[in-house]
Amino acid sequence: MKADKTVPVQKNEKHTVKIEDLTHEGMGVAKIDGYPLFIEDALPGEEMEVKIHKTGKSFGYAKSMKRLTSSQNRVEVKDENFTRAGIAPLQHMHYPAQLTFKKQQVKNVMKRIAKMPDVKIFDTIGMAEPWGYRNKAQVPVRKVNEKLTTGFFRRNSHDLIPMENFYIQDPKIDEAIIKVRDIMRTYSVKPYNEKENTGNLRHIIIRRGYYTGEMMVILVTRTAKLFPTSKIIPDILEALPEVVSIVQNINPTRTNTILGEDAIVLYGEDQYKDTLLGKTYEISHRSFYQVNPVQTEKLYSVVLDYAELTGEETVIDAYSGIGTITLSLADKAKHVYGIETVEPAVENAKANAALNQIENVTFEAGLAEEVMVEWSKEGRKADVLVVDPPRKGLEGQFIDAVLEMKPTKMIYVSCNPATLARDLALLAEGGYTVEKIQPVDLFPQTNHVESVALLQLKTV
Repeated sequence: MKADKTVPVQKNEKHTVKIEDLTHEGMGVAKIDGYPLFIEDALPGEEMEVKIHKTGKSFGYAKSMKRLTSSQNRVEVKDENFTRAGIAPLQHMHYPAQLTFKKQQVKNVMKRIAKMPDVKIFDTIGMAEPWGYRNKAQVPVRKVNEKLTTGFFRRNSHDLIPMENFYIQDPKIDEAIIKVRDIMRTYSVKPYNEKENTGNLRHIIIRRGYYTGEMMVILVTRTAKLFPTSKIIPDILEALPEVVSIVQNINPTRTNTILGEDAIVLYGEDQYKDTLLGKTYEISHRSFYQVNPVQTEKLYSVVLDYAELTGEETVIDAYSGIGTITLSLADKAKHVYGIETVEPAVENAKANAALNQIENVTFEAGLAEEVMVEWSKEGRKADVLVVDPPRKGLEGQFIDAVLEMKPTKMIYVSCNPATLARDLALLAEGGYTVEKIQPVDLFPQTNHVESVALLQLKTV
């Protein structure tokens, strides 16, 4: 490969650099003659010797060879593989510094994308113990050294790194994965071969109720055959007495999507239970349910605080899932309408309302943007609108419907600061004021941050 003479560094060169900043993904940024280099496991202020391993026209990547000075915000890492796999890319950063970093991410996009540098952004709400928090694990299965092995893929590849302790997951989930893996080895279940699309067991997924302790085991297979099921199921139940549900999900396609369309319930029902803010929820193997229950309660408490409900309000909860935010709001609202595109989740939500004896809620299946347009045409009004969209943010059609309906107050729960900032700018153009934003750390040791923004309709 010919060297690119338009950039000041070349592949395999070694340089001494000083880290100036962090990217939004938490990589260190150093510059050589103004040319940015992105470096894993690097913190601002540190000097290090690096080796260039990739260059592009605008920026390059380098690998740390030797750290010459260490930041006061550096801590000892649990396992270097967590950085390689992208499981815990911020594990080298002192936790209070992680919280400051996440607040800064929100500030950066509010200034750069939303053009709102003066919006009040509070300090990130963190955890007392920022490890062992995940209530769900999705662990790939492959053959390594002739054995069925569980672990995690190296970042940007499908090369499996064998792992037994993930540290960010509930320790009981880590134990469960090993026990299920060993049972599969006992009965010579064939691990999936991605290149040839052969073998059978693709993923082991464990979900566990933080408060109830109930556990669900999901075995994702390439085919419906799983032998010998008559021995595998009793062995899992003996090894894991907490298990209330075992589901086999079948995914025959060559895809990065983990779950397939078809499922077979092998034991119990397709559900387990957990509680949030005192309410009980039935959760199916496909249901979206926040993975950090401790921080989810803090997140929802911010939503309730911002809503300031008196019992007289009509509320719409768009992207309502299995009803966790909807039912939390229902205690203090006149009526709450939930919109959700995944029909099984709508059925879950209705069942959860009945389970908690909540009657002042209505759930509707459909795309949030389409339902909102229809409701605004019908003249339906809302005092408070709560949205919790996926990472891509709100559809333009949805924002148009909001501006047509004009709810007095809007609460935007976001998992992506960039799309949050983009959408807040559009809503502000349509007559809303962004009052304040509260970041909440649902994913310690990673670069992800949730935010709750409060918007108020301007009065003429």
